[in-house]
Amino acid sequence: MPQDIKRFPVSHDSASHKPGRVRLARGVSPWLLPTVAATAATSLLSRRDRRWALAAAPLAVLTGGMLWFFRDPERTPGTARILSPADGVVQSIDPWPDGRTRVAIFMSPLDVHVNRAPLAGTVTSIEHVTGGFVPAFNKDSDKNERVVWHFATEVGDVELVQIAGAVARRIIPYLTVGAKVARAERIGLIRLGSRVDVYLPEGIEPAVSVGQRTVAGVTGLDHG
Repeated sequence: MPQDIKRFPVSHDSASHKPGRVRLARGVSPWLLPTVAATAATSLLSRRDRRWALAAAPLAVLTGGMLWFFRDPERTPGTARILSPADGVVQSIDPWPDGRTRVAIFMSPLDVHVNRAPLAGTVTSIEHVTGGFVPAFNKDSDKNERVVWHFATEVGDVELVQIAGAVARRIIPYLTVGAKVARAERIGLIRLGSRVDVYLPEGIEPAVSVGQRTVAGVTGLDHG
């Protein structure tokens, strides 16, 4: 195991699925709170001196954008056996030497950044691997900063990889090793998007195609 790999001591997050509700993702406070505070302060100052409006207006736009970027909508899990862990577009589907199939999903900054468990099981491993920060659509992004998950499930070991991109440089796991996870449960956040790879076990054919949009916890990745 590489020496630049470490385990995460993070807390468990229980899942709930109530369609129509939207909340903010966990782990966004360090980015959002300073922006909200600056917006509020400059807005108050602009009442005394209109010149402060020059700062208040762009800060208000930035705050609105961050609220949109860090949204975390409730989802009703799809009916497929293996579900997409991310909102985004299927970037590639590749057969792996060990018989598995890798489905890579590209997340743009406009997608929801919270990732979800592809199926129910137990978290057997969460490992952080240091690396670069090239754009996630680049083939060299396989060497980027990433968090590698393994789940013990009804179909065997399922590997999931959260990959940071050029902008997203912080991956926040919500679970710890040994946690029981439900289908479509929130497992972590990649700030400002990037890429998530799922390795389908041998013998499982993907039900998605390159270029197809996926919805985390809803879109099925297999025909089961």
